[in-house]
Amino acid sequence: MKILIIGGGGREHALAWKIAGDDPGAELFIAPGNAGTAMLGTNLPVQAEDIAGIISWAKKEKPDLTIVGPEAPLCAGITNLMQAEGLRVFGPSKEAARLEGSKIFAKEILRAANVPTAAAEFFTEESKALAYLKTRPLPLVVKADGLAAGKGVMICKTLPEAERAVQETLTAKTFGQAGEKILIEECLAGEEISVLAFVDGHKAVLLPTARDHKRVFENDQGPNTGGMGAYSPAPVENAVFMETARKIIFEPVIAELDRRGICYRGVLYAGLMLTAEGPKVLEFNCRFGDPETQVILPRLQNSLIPAFTACIEGKLRPEHAAARLENCACVVMAAGGYPGKYRKGDVITGLERAAKLEGVTVFHAGTKSEGEKIVTAGGRVLGVTALGRDISGAVKKAYQAAGRIKFKNAHYRRDIAARQ
Repeated sequence: MKILIIGGGGREHALAWKIAGDDPGAELFIAPGNAGTAMLGTNLPVQAEDIAGIISWAKKEKPDLTIVGPEAPLCAGITNLMQAEGLRVFGPSKEAARLEGSKIFAKEILRAANVPTAAAEFFTEESKALAYLKTRPLPLVVKADGLAAGKGVMICKTLPEAERAVQETLTAKTFGQAGEKILIEECLAGEEISVLAFVDGHKAVLLPTARDHKRVFENDQGPNTGGMGAYSPAPVENAVFMETARKIIFEPVIAELDRRGICYRGVLYAGLMLTAEGPKVLEFNCRFGDPETQVILPRLQNSLIPAFTACIEGKLRPEHAAARLENCACVVMAAGGYPGKYRKGDVITGLERAAKLEGVTVFHAGTKSEGEKIVTAGGRVLGVTALGRDISGAVKKAYQAAGRIKFKNAHYRRDIAARQ
């Protein structure tokens, strides 16, 4: 089976690793991939955002299945374009991917479906937004409507902070076209949790939960990042919670999309806040999370390909998301300075030694090969992941493995899963 995976981060390495382990006969191509995916398949010199380049390759090579990792190509309509060529794709259509591509659209769907979420108003004019700020209790959250590489959400504790966020987004165009519209939203309090589900257009089957660590420093200090680590399952996970999330969040959203003529097929990722009133939706993503994927996939009992096929064909079953009993933890090793300016090209050592630990897998994110060496090539460099009988055992093993890996100015948090 010929499979194309679009993307080049830790999520895509995890997808390739899972598929290669479950289906050794699969022929994997990754666009563009990284040094880790190169060990499992063939990296293609095509960037994930190069829709025309990917379509050209796919028309010629005709993969049996394409798996889209990042949000940008999904929101640009790559699924629609590939399906028009008669190709099978795992990932939602452009219309369905608006759940991530437009926070305003997502909020409209949530409201129409009566799904619990934060109160919010939308603005395109700075003067009206600034006037609204003065009428609302603090803290507030200012969000750019469109895709902003994970940087378009600002939690504002004071009125001057909120005013600055509005001005930088709407007037200074800090986030470009993504910030032409904004949401001003109440700031929810509680614990965050990531809940992902396979969706086949009508049904949702929930995957094991995860909890991400977004801030760059310990104790959730410093700027937000793409994610500095994760663990699975989240402490709140139990049969009652999962059934509640399916019934009050996923099923109503799928039904509301269907009512509008939008068929959602793929992974739907709900970022939830566990408030005193119950779970509320913070945001939707239309793809696997990163680094959540690195802790969810090692816990899945069954092969991904039948699950992806079931989503595409509308034949999803609960066993497609069946989980192992082991817990899993991922520690992200980042380049010094990330998420700001950081170096590239530093040699990474100790990878083989780390991977020799039982239950440990090192997922590559920002890496590339230079001859016999593997060097840093991004902000988040590696996701050091470990399975354990419980969370503490998994975390201990992940840190033991991370300690064996070296590159200049390597940085990682020392408190992954410390607060459960």
